[in-house]
Amino acid sequence: MRHQSSFFSTLGTVLSAALLAVVVTACGGGGGGSSGSSSSAGTATSGTAAPTVTNTSPSPQVVASNAVRVTVDAGVSNVPNMPFVSITICAPGTTNCQTIDHVLVDTGSWGVRIFASQLPASMTLPQQQDASGNLVAECMQFFDGYTWGSVKLADLQIAGEKAASLPIQVIDPNYASAPSSCTNLGAARNTPSSLQANGILGIGVFKHDCGANCVTQAIPGTYYGCTGSTCTSIPLAETYQVANPIPYFSTDNNGSILSLPTVSGGAQSVTGQLVFGIGTQTNNSLGSAQVIGVSPSNGTFTTVQNGTTYGSSILDSGSTGLFFQTSALTACTGANDAYYCPASTQQLSATIEGVNGVTSAVDFSVGNATTISQTYAGDLALPLLAGPAYVTSKIFDWGLPFFYGRNVYAAVEQQTTPGGTGPYVAY
Repeated sequence: MRHQSSFFSTLGTVLSAALLAVVVTACGGGGGGSSGSSSSAGTATSGTAAPTVTNTSPSPQVVASNAVRVTVDAGVSNVPNMPFVSITICAPGTTNCQTIDHVLVDTGSWGVRIFASQLPASMTLPQQQDASGNLVAECMQFFDGYTWGSVKLADLQIAGEKAASLPIQVIDPNYASAPSSCTNLGAARNTPSSLQANGILGIGVFKHDCGANCVTQAIPGTYYGCTGSTCTSIPLAETYQVANPIPYFSTDNNGSILSLPTVSGGAQSVTGQLVFGIGTQTNNSLGSAQVIGVSPSNGTFTTVQNGTTYGSSILDSGSTGLFFQTSALTACTGANDAYYCPASTQQLSATIEGVNGVTSAVDFSVGNATTISQTYAGDLALPLLAGPAYVTSKIFDWGLPFFYGRNVYAAVEQQTTPGGTGPYVAY
């Protein structure tokens, strides 16, 4: 979820008579912090071949102090394949707190975003100011829309973890006046119904949502300094940017694991876990997971499928399907044209390759989206959804269907883990 000069930024919504919707969220170009990221994630040697990964259920886990339940359910707008958690926002250093449910778990972005409408009038969060005293606001541009609001400081609590005075985006269409350089891309996503969630918990592989890109230059469509109703694009040091909360926990601060059960065909809802830390406690061991090194500048790796190389690939729990362009599958017509509609369910395979040279064969299936919407009407966990929506020919977006039946790890840049220094993903 980032400005268009970055790798990939999308949030698309297509509501149809067939009751399917598509939401694609991904953040690109951020990260790459000024202190430097390691590109040597993982311990496997270059060219190591991994066994085929199949959709098998993760081992059951007891919810511990470093874990929180994740649900895929009807959420805010009955959109399928959206994983949600509850988070608690507090005025810094106080017990004045508000718990917000149905916050999207997004491994494809970094940073916390909540709506001003979700906070009680009695809660006043400090306004973020940069070193020059600018009141900081942020525009988060997606592929077909944007969110707008101030950057404020809050204590974030989730499970037994806490990030104190964390810079977050408070989405508020009434904050100052959103500049034209922000609003020139698609529709406003400044309400829960238009965003399809009550907020976003961005826990991808970077610490800050723009990183070094925004430090030395003002990039339109990102950060602004506001005086009254007038806001001007500004550069912003990383310390003031909206931040991934995980590296700011006192413990379990090197990454996370999203664990969801296997789904066959469809399910009305499913429950899994988001576990914080990698190799920090008995419930977050890396085990035999394949470590896929990602680009330290934009978090991408390579996917090869049916002879096509997708050099900008991501693992993104914030996307409702697997999104990639291929001539081997027929897109649906009409309202569900964001998805594929093959004549029968297709059993496919691909090879994922990290920047560390590790390769992993992945089997996946693609169903007919229109048939799925009829056969599994009312189900919110749909593992066979895939489509061509909102991606270029270089992108393979491994959305939530990839996560069913797996433990998927995201290691944060510059943080030490048993699999090497982040950034990397693993499964």
